[in-house]
Amino acid sequence: MRLLLIHTDFIEYEAKKRTSMAEETDQLKDSQEEALAVFSAVEAVDEDDLPGVVEQALSEIGLVADKLSVENIVIYPYAHLSSDLSRPDAAVWALKAMEEGLREMGFAVKRAPFGWYKSFKMSCKGHPLSELSKTIVPSEEGAKKEKKEITHEFFVLTPDSARHDAREFLDDSPFGCLLKKELGEATPAGGEPLHVDLMRSKELVDYEPVSDVGHLRWLPKGKLIRDLLADYVLGLVLPYGATPVETPVMYDLGDQAIFEHADKFGERQYRFKSGNRNMMLRFAACFGMFSIMRDMHISPNTLPMKMYELSTYSFRHEQKGEVIGLKRLRAFTMPDMHSLCTDMPEALACFEEQLAMGWKTGEDFGTKLVGVFRCTRDFWDEYADWVKKIVAESGVPMLIEILSDRVHYWVAKVDLAAIDGQGRPIENPTVQIDVESSKRFDIKYHLDGEEVYPPILHCSPTGSVERVICAILENTAHQEVPHLPTWLSPVQVRVIPVAERHLSAAEAVADRIRDACIRTDVDDREESVGKKVRDAAMEWVPFVVVIGDAEKNSGTLTVTVRSKSKPNKPHKETMTEDVLIDEIHDETWGMPFRPLYTPAKLSKKARYI
Repeated sequence: MRLLLIHTDFIEYEAKKRTSMAEETDQLKDSQEEALAVFSAVEAVDEDDLPGVVEQALSEIGLVADKLSVENIVIYPYAHLSSDLSRPDAAVWALKAMEEGLREMGFAVKRAPFGWYKSFKMSCKGHPLSELSKTIVPSEEGAKKEKKEITHEFFVLTPDSARHDAREFLDDSPFGCLLKKELGEATPAGGEPLHVDLMRSKELVDYEPVSDVGHLRWLPKGKLIRDLLADYVLGLVLPYGATPVETPVMYDLGDQAIFEHADKFGERQYRFKSGNRNMMLRFAACFGMFSIMRDMHISPNTLPMKMYELSTYSFRHEQKGEVIGLKRLRAFTMPDMHSLCTDMPEALACFEEQLAMGWKTGEDFGTKLVGVFRCTRDFWDEYADWVKKIVAESGVPMLIEILSDRVHYWVAKVDLAAIDGQGRPIENPTVQIDVESSKRFDIKYHLDGEEVYPPILHCSPTGSVERVICAILENTAHQEVPHLPTWLSPVQVRVIPVAERHLSAAEAVADRIRDACIRTDVDDREESVGKKVRDAAMEWVPFVVVIGDAEKNSGTLTVTVRSKSKPNKPHKETMTEDVLIDEIHDETWGMPFRPLYTPAKLSKKARYI
């Protein structure tokens, strides 16, 4: 707590305008002669032991008032004394406790209202003790008393509902790698992740030197993959009943619900001043969606209501030394869905459906996912059979973590992760059951005359788009011949003429394949066929077609199929254009399509890195 103590001849104040966190009061203006004005800012750290901080503040104020022989005290909330303020409800509690405590000490006390823009006038006496500042922090003992001791229990559930010691699964499998991280097992320090070199060498993404760390520049091929993933998630959630919205990236911390929700996330936030308002950049789409829900008329007949946003961007002020590649960023794109459910049974049903979505995304991206389910002890005691059911439906073992008490807004959540080339988890899909935010944001419906604050599911079916691309690139470490899924490949077919005289035939073939909604380009550069083929292999083009005299005369194509090739043994097949088109359509069926983002002729293609 920060205190500025001023011995005044008089002080007068008037509340002019309320903020969203203003306390209700009829006492909008007041004055006091011959008083000790106590300008006060309650800080976030004070919440570790508010009673102890108040007790220290009362002692300091009492000592100064006694030295000055002052009987009148005016407590004046003054947020400008600190840049790390407490939750509004915590500040009001502390200020009221100070007011009551000073009265019990025999002082005449007035308190200016909290959460209002106020004007004030005063006259400082100007002697050596007339202006004093104090900083009060929680004592270590008090902070320990206030903090709950949270214990964690880990075990593994298998699909047959059997419970196992988690250490039985500590091996080098993807699930074993997840367990090592979650159980805090020592693992060899790795170097730079594989995807960092790939994202640059394949000209997908690069670092942006004139921005903050963890902010990237997306090059055409990477932008295409990113857009396809966005299309994919939209195609996944729309049939599920999600309603897309778009919300701002910045929010006013003067809104009490916004402040409290942001405070749950800790210090990893971008915060800044806009005029006289404290603002923050969002770290998820919760703020905007909850604001929409708060203003809606909600009927139980319309629930569950699923709201979706591709949050471009969300921001987390990660530690500079931990920011790397696509795995940990300060600005990222998060497909974010929030489902307002009627009650807990409906929330559990939606959870099952959304977990199934998460598993499906791993299959569609070609990345093996492993999972951990976390919940409170109370939730486990009530819903253990349901947890066993979702593990059985998942068909794979899952790590179970039980927390002795609730410390977050959720009572249960699942985190699915891919494993990178160095055996470390990459967090991807998640589903959470939130039992706190509806009350905080006043999101409610009425049933039989009663207000109901429903559970809300947070779900990202894929995790951040950047981490999805990270996982896909890292997955190539386990492939004999590295390749991307064909539907995500920036170029799906490359047509290579053997000589200048074959160029027009190659362009005609490319045009027909491109007309079938397949991303196709032509290598028309003045290079040898061997170099063109090698360059196509370096770009991981899934299908490479060479057009020479035989192909031009026969109408058949010689096609190198990357997914069927072995190291130094390209797999070649002879097929017609129609067969090639059908094979690619079969391989990409059900997945989104976008045309080329790069020129159809390689002679026109720019170099970015």
